[in-house]
Amino acid sequence: MHKPLLGHPAVHGDGDVTGQQVGGIAQRIASAISVGMLTVGERLPPEAELASQFGIAVATLRKALATLRAQGIVETRRGRNGGTFVVQAPFPSTESLTSTLRSTSIVVLRDIADEHSAVSGMAARLAAERTPPDFRTRLAELAFRAREARGAQELSMADSRFHVEIAVLSHSQRLLTAEQGLQAELGPFLWCEDLTRASGQLAFTEHLSLIMAIEQQRPDDAQRIAVDHVRGNIRMIIEAKLRLGVRELPARTAQRTEAVS
Repeated sequence: MHKPLLGHPAVHGDGDVTGQQVGGIAQRIASAISVGMLTVGERLPPEAELASQFGIAVATLRKALATLRAQGIVETRRGRNGGTFVVQAPFPSTESLTSTLRSTSIVVLRDIADEHSAVSGMAARLAAERTPPDFRTRLAELAFRAREARGAQELSMADSRFHVEIAVLSHSQRLLTAEQGLQAELGPFLWCEDLTRASGQLAFTEHLSLIMAIEQQRPDDAQRIAVDHVRGNIRMIIEAKLRLGVRELPARTAQRTEAVS
């Protein structure tokens, strides 16, 4: 049995499905890949199983997979050992991240911080409440893997995979879906060296504190640490946006000077 990648289905039944809905399904699969739930070279679950996770018809799922194939994220192989395989983890370019951050207001970033704090905080709290004392989690393994990661994409994926595992331990499918989406959305900004100044060592220290709170079944502490961690990350992204504005001021001044002269 393949591990579940998705939360509550976004689409139900076998009726007409819009292009926007198909795109949403493709995006959710891509998010699962970008946060390390599926790795390059890994085969996706069988189509019937994956369609069941979404609550959609297999034909609809195939449209979403066709979108991912066109993007070069997956490929479908035929034969006895065939199936749909991950061939590339999606990751935005520095130029794309810079453009998106420049066009995103601080108000929106703060709103994302509120959403992420609520999701990650509750996921950590439930993980602490629902993880049996004698259960061995993968959190320490994933934290050390994140510390050893190198390069923006590897760092983003390893860090996101750690936080997604906490959502898995919460046993809430909705929180898992939300955490996957938020990590896929924010992780690239956090670990892009040209934009932010995230510290792998600081993240590792905070991860260890979070692991201890969860495994020692201290839900209040787990929630507080998770929320503080999210707010610290969003603060770094907001600071990156402000630095972008400062960099643009000389260029704007030069343009105005040229226009006047």
